[in-house]
Amino acid sequence: MGFKLSTLLLAGCVLTSAAAFAQSADDKKWIDQCLSDNKEAKVTASVVNSYCTCMNGKMGDNESRSITQWEKDNPGARKACEQEAGWN
Repeated sequence: MGFKLSTLLLAGCVLTSAAAFAQSADDKKWIDQCLSDNKEAKVTASVVNSYCTCMNGKMGDNESRSITQWEKDNPGARKACEQEAGWN
């Protein structure tokens, strides 16, 4: 049982790492802009990073607006990402 659990945990870590590296340069640009836009937020940097990554994931690949601009027209996505990131 312990071996199976260890194997599952290792697989989960590998998949999580692969997802983090799957961000394109364009994704990174938008997330970095979102981080900059929210630098004065009264939450930790990891919460802001989680939020920005979540919002970027909800946006279409052909979106030309920044995350900050897009979130204003998509309050449902904003609230979902706030909750996921722990931004209360």
